[in-house]
Amino acid sequence: KFYFQLKCCIFRGDFAGIPQKSPLQTIGEEQTQNPYTELLVLRAHRDIVRFLVQLDDCRFASAGDDGIVVVWNAQTGEKLLELSGHTQKITAIITFPPLEACEEKNQLILTASADKTVIVWDCDTGRQVRKVSCFHSTVKCLTILQRLDVWLSGGSDLCVWNRRLDLLCKTSHLSDTGVSALIEIPKNCVVAAVGKELIIFKLVAPTEGSLEWNILEVKRLLDHQDNILSLVNVNDLSFVSGSHVGELIVWDVSDWTVQACERNFWTQLDTQQEIKLCQKPNDISIHHFTWDEENVFAAVGRGLYVYNLQMKRVIACQKTAHDSSVLHIARLPNRQLISCSEDGSVRIWELREKQQLAAEPLPTGFFNMWGFGRVNKQASQPVKKQQENTTPCSLELIGDLIGHSSSVEMFLHFEDHGLVTCSADHLIILWKNGERESGLRSLKLFQKLEENGDLYLTV
Repeated sequence: KFYFQLKCCIFRGDFAGIPQKSPLQTIGEEQTQNPYTELLVLRAHRDIVRFLVQLDDCRFASAGDDGIVVVWNAQTGEKLLELSGHTQKITAIITFPPLEACEEKNQLILTASADKTVIVWDCDTGRQVRKVSCFHSTVKCLTILQRLDVWLSGGSDLCVWNRRLDLLCKTSHLSDTGVSALIEIPKNCVVAAVGKELIIFKLVAPTEGSLEWNILEVKRLLDHQDNILSLVNVNDLSFVSGSHVGELIVWDVSDWTVQACERNFWTQLDTQQEIKLCQKPNDISIHHFTWDEENVFAAVGRGLYVYNLQMKRVIACQKTAHDSSVLHIARLPNRQLISCSEDGSVRIWELREKQQLAAEPLPTGFFNMWGFGRVNKQASQPVKKQQENTTPCSLELIGDLIGHSSSVEMFLHFEDHGLVTCSADHLIILWKNGERESGLRSLKLFQKLEENGDLYLTV
């Protein structure tokens, strides 16, 4: 196999000119905290790869605009299966857990497509289990309610299905734009993002008095001023939504009231800066969320923001984390965060507490914390008030993975097998921990030498 030294800071493109005898490359050793120093390039798709879903500890599936699903081995990068059945691009994909009482434990997935169909696949055999073709519009989101043993599809209406793909009930027509996101909340309820509204629906299971399922609209939440792009559960008490104009709202999961709201990611800047930064609407769009017990991490335009749920404020940010919009983020162990962007880059960040010098003048104003305001000239201002106007933490760049030549749509993190990214360049890249892989190769070499009797130990 061939190994190549590549400089992360300047390398771009689709590996033009690099020998193709082996897809394994070495990225370089300049980033001491970046473990991903080897990569495998996986080729199977013929169009944009938009989705990745983890099947188990060593397999994942990819899907995109070519309408096919590919199952991969996350350790070796081997292509295991190619699932063909859709005629247009895939718009949603989720895993479909088997019934605990069922003897067959094969891994199933659900895929929705712009061809107005949904297919259930067996990822162990490649078999198409069932197919539904009765939709009136494209299904944009899917979710499983495992406790009720049903699944929901969101398009121009919201439909409830059982495992046999029988339609149990559905709503009336909601919107031509359709349901963009779905989450489950307590009391057999779901939240659907429809345009700028969040609609609470309650699922009514069959009872002795009624043998039919029903789905009832309970409430509409109208606090957003523009289309909702992101919607996630963050804990047992709250869920969070984010909009096209940079609104982050934390909701109470039981009574659906607003717990906290952040609408000022960019709007309180100096006038000249605001005009410059807000020329593109997606500069402030919240594309994705991830979370931990204390914080919500938001991809806002080109930046990353850490919003503390208890303090109800931003505690860290990188306003220009990438050159273009950030599309996907995820947490790693040890207070680390990964982000990917339309600019083709994947970056690793570490959340650190700031060591603020006592004598250093601090900026005033809520958004001068990002460095846009003038330094406070009143050095005698109380230190406590100064600290309230600063972010107590920072996001420090510790790794920059440059390998894709176009927008990186999303990624998966495997604890043992590395990081998987997919892109508009039709490629999937499996990023490997170079130190770990080197150790595994050495171990295999010693085992082979021992088996052949070529290993001699001297004392």
